[in-house]
Amino acid sequence: NIFTQQPSYFGDLDETLPTVLQVFNNILHKCGLQCEGASAEPQKLEEKVHVTPGNMPLQELKDIVLYLCDTCTTLWAFLDVFPLACQTFQKHEFCYRLASFYELAIPELESAIKKRRYEDNSVFADLWRRISHSRKKMIEAFHILINQVCLQPILE
Repeated sequence: NIFTQQPSYFGDLDETLPTVLQVFNNILHKCGLQCEGASAEPQKLEEKVHVTPGNMPLQELKDIVLYLCDTCTTLWAFLDVFPLACQTFQKHEFCYRLASFYELAIPELESAIKKRRYEDNSVFADLWRRISHSRKKMIEAFHILINQVCLQPILE
């Protein structure tokens, strides 16, 4: 394991986690789900159309779902092979942030995918498969975090 050979990588991971968390914030922002004042970017005054997953262009919805799927799968794979990273994740309140993201984004994205009209039903099937996979990997990553941060210390 590279972290054993190079312990300073824990510092790199610590510095990288805000960027990982920003990925979830970017998805919320693109979906119009970001809470007031939560964005570091100034609000454009001329933006009057409120974009939601339900009214965004199909290609944009596809891009968000693919981005989310890639992110969740990578996050889960990293924690699965290197659970010692969980302590560093927890320093950034990752469990709380992941749960908040899940609660805000997943129901909206699932609803938008279900309600949309598709010319090709395979697009619906692919989007549904990917959002389901994303949901599953978020839950599995959360379980790894809770197990490593909360349960393992009690058992030891």
